[in-house]
Amino acid sequence: MKKKMTLTESLTISSMLFGLFFGAGNLIFPAYLGQAAGRHVWLALLGFLITGVGMPLLAIAALGITKSTGLFDLSSRVGKKFALFFTCLLYLSIGPFFAIPRCFTVPFETGISSLLPGTLNKQLGLFLFTLIFFALMLFFSLRPGRIMDWIGKFLTPMFLIVFFTIMITALLHPTGSASGKALGAYAKSPLLTGVLAGYNTLDVLAGLAFGIIVVSSIQAFGVTEPDQIAKETVKTGILTSILMAIIYGITSLAGATSRPLGIADNGGTILANIAHHYFPGFGAILFALMIFIACLKTAIGLITACAETFNGLFPKYSYNKWAIFFSVFALAVANIGLDAIISISTPFLMLLYPLAISLIIMALTGNFCHFEKSDCQIITAVTFICALGDFFKALPSQPAFLVKIYSNLPLYRDGLGWLVPFLIAYVILAIRRLIKSNKSK
Repeated sequence: MKKKMTLTESLTISSMLFGLFFGAGNLIFPAYLGQAAGRHVWLALLGFLITGVGMPLLAIAALGITKSTGLFDLSSRVGKKFALFFTCLLYLSIGPFFAIPRCFTVPFETGISSLLPGTLNKQLGLFLFTLIFFALMLFFSLRPGRIMDWIGKFLTPMFLIVFFTIMITALLHPTGSASGKALGAYAKSPLLTGVLAGYNTLDVLAGLAFGIIVVSSIQAFGVTEPDQIAKETVKTGILTSILMAIIYGITSLAGATSRPLGIADNGGTILANIAHHYFPGFGAILFALMIFIACLKTAIGLITACAETFNGLFPKYSYNKWAIFFSVFALAVANIGLDAIISISTPFLMLLYPLAISLIIMALTGNFCHFEKSDCQIITAVTFICALGDFFKALPSQPAFLVKIYSNLPLYRDGLGWLVPFLIAYVILAIRRLIKSNKSK
């Protein structure tokens, strides 16, 4: 029996996990944050790191510390029915419903479309590109045993080479300074705006979803002792988070110093402008390659995680059947366009994130607070009911009556209407359990 992994093995899994996490959104959102935050870039980045790095790390740690085999196992602390509901909803959201289609459309909208002939119909171009992306994604995902090689050893290093080529050049020869006036919400509350921007990376949800891949990869290196698997899982998460934080910092600073190249309304345009400026002639190709690799490796990981999870929950259908079904479904959704995908996905993220965060916190502190299943159910119910308010508010067509009711919640205007009720329920039940525990000694 092998007791622990070598440093090389840990770095390989960390590279794979980073590759799974780091899609195009992880580049686009910090680039926009940097340019919009201006002189407040470091404060906004701190907020972004809380939800974009800190919470995903806690998600991985929660799986490791509780020795859970995956999200269903972790969420079963609340109840089997909730575990099935939450696991299916989360994987479908970061899988074929929203995140995977976004992986299809982001590289096309931000990089590939500018390289196509002007005579080609854009919708036709999107369809042809998504077919190619679909074929590559399905080819890799139907070979889940090699995902560590595909992503950890090849795609992630390729991405990092292109990324650092562009970004280090931009930082060494900046066109401006990170001292400009903050724009929009970043002018009033840069820290909170950064926190909410971190939601868009989907990484808290991905941290829970990718746990099954991390655990199986660690076991593939011969680690079978549950305690050691837990330690290796946490160590892998820490190494991955450090790399993600460094790249977020570089991308945000590059965005903050890029204002002379033009103020843009999205990070894709900002990064494209940077690539075009520093690499005239082939900057567009370099940028398109970077975005394409970033999205492909994330999409492969998402399909693999979704198919493995649903095969475990519903073994009647094989892993390959689930992978093919999810890939075809994502292909169809991708062709409705990026703007439509984002507008539909936002309300669901506002509902899922609070549930994920509350689950992670309960898992990490459950043993100390001596939570029982009934406590977890109460906390989850309070979180879900209050998070519905943020869900209703984010809908394209808001139900005015319900929004008015929920508007009385603290922080509701900031998209965090669930937070204070969750904290109140959590603290009351934790104190109650600690008092009972001390009395029984």
